[in-house]
Amino acid sequence: MNRKIAIITGVSRLKGIGRAICCELAKRKFDIFFTYWTEYDNQMPWKVNRNEPELIQKEIRGFGVKCEKIELDLSNENAIEILFREVKNKLGCPLVLVNNATYSTQTTIDNLTAKELDKHYEVNLKATTLLTIKFIKQFDFNKNGRIVNLSSGQSLGQMPNEIAYAITKGAIETLTYTLSQEIAPKGITINAVNPGPNDTGWMDKKLKKELLNQFPMNRIGKPKDTAKLIGFLTSEDAEWITGQIIHSEGGFKR
Repeated sequence: MNRKIAIITGVSRLKGIGRAICCELAKRKFDIFFTYWTEYDNQMPWKVNRNEPELIQKEIRGFGVKCEKIELDLSNENAIEILFREVKNKLGCPLVLVNNATYSTQTTIDNLTAKELDKHYEVNLKATTLLTIKFIKQFDFNKNGRIVNLSSGQSLGQMPNEIAYAITKGAIETLTYTLSQEIAPKGITINAVNPGPNDTGWMDKKLKKELLNQFPMNRIGKPKDTAKLIGFLTSEDAEWITGQIIHSEGGFKR
């Protein structure tokens, strides 16, 4: 009854931010339930090995906590109900929700289609919103509820060639501060974290070199940087922080 349970979506890659978040919360003695969707990852240049989710689960359990997972396309109509049913049956009622799953492809004025826009909307905005609402409705505590969304700094500047991604992820910031006051009396905080450019395996050497000049700390952002911040935001010490968009970019110069 006293165990803390966290749901983290979009955890499939050993180099990903999702895996770092899971490990950070496991260190803080959260039981972890994570989702992954390898079909999406395998459409991307970085790909994913079939056994990576299993390796992540094993690593998390090494921290002495419980860990369950499910492969789930969050754009499916019944995905949210399936997820929360599995979490409750296998672990219990969640205290924390981290909306990390995302959908991103290059979209420009010339190639943006209704179908591609729908794919971005269904994962980045619709699923995140419905997951958040479901979490709030089923919240079974009176304090220390935590929701953390992942944004990408859309409010700080333009994102060329990523129209669908930018507008759907940008809406997450609005969702975050819109819900914050309404759920505060329930003992739930909600914040969004923008990790900035992160070295999760998608950057080639040329891009890394170019980006490095924009980081005054002379290094690229790492998944653990994001995970540490989220670890704090999910802690009891962060009870006074809600409705905030936190840009954790190491001074990145746009």
